[in-house]
Amino acid sequence: MTSESIGTSKQTESKADCYSDGERAAMEWGQRIRARALAPLLKLLSRLSISADLVTGLSLLVGLAAIVMLAVGWQWAAVVCLVFHVLLDALDGPLARMQGTASPRGSFADTLADQIVVTGVAIWWIATNPQTWQIVMGCSFVFLYTLVVAIAMVRNAMEVPYTWLIRPRFFFFAALVVDGIFFLKSTIIVLAVSNLLLAIKAGSGFLVLRSNLPGPASNDSAKKN
Repeated sequence: MTSESIGTSKQTESKADCYSDGERAAMEWGQRIRARALAPLLKLLSRLSISADLVTGLSLLVGLAAIVMLAVGWQWAAVVCLVFHVLLDALDGPLARMQGTASPRGSFADTLADQIVVTGVAIWWIATNPQTWQIVMGCSFVFLYTLVVAIAMVRNAMEVPYTWLIRPRFFFFAALVVDGIFFLKSTIIVLAVSNLLLAIKAGSGFLVLRSNLPGPASNDSAKKN
């Protein structure tokens, strides 16, 4: 493999995800910090032949378990599952890099797992808040979140990434925990702010994608053809 093809491969790998430029830089910095802090654990997992893909799968399973716990009313069990979901989600990236297995496939699987869990938790919230405006707010959150992630992946594939993005799932999870403990309504505020920011990013993302796609052929080109 030539140096040019290696450079192209690295560039493709760095862009084949759903992260903005600023977010990717922060994420890579955070992963380096976690890799140093969790080095003994990462080495142990490697010795046990536990792959990053397996950790991603476990993160998804624990997240799905949290949804089940919420559905049956076991709130504290759901909180514990969500905490483990977040911790495992923070572990698979550094583990993949240490094992030399980081790839667009792993990034895609991680993103999909996160999206499944946040969508499932949002559906539970919608089901337990049946007022029309709450249903609209919850459904808008799921739609806009998924749309922005999809647009981000397309923009990265076209090498016109977002400069910044908001990923409100951690705020959403935290608000649910706070509301469950103190009987507040912080989730409503988080969803309202998140929907506004996500709508802005979805709109700007669409406009950038549209401007980078080829338009209709000019009249001169049409005549020549």
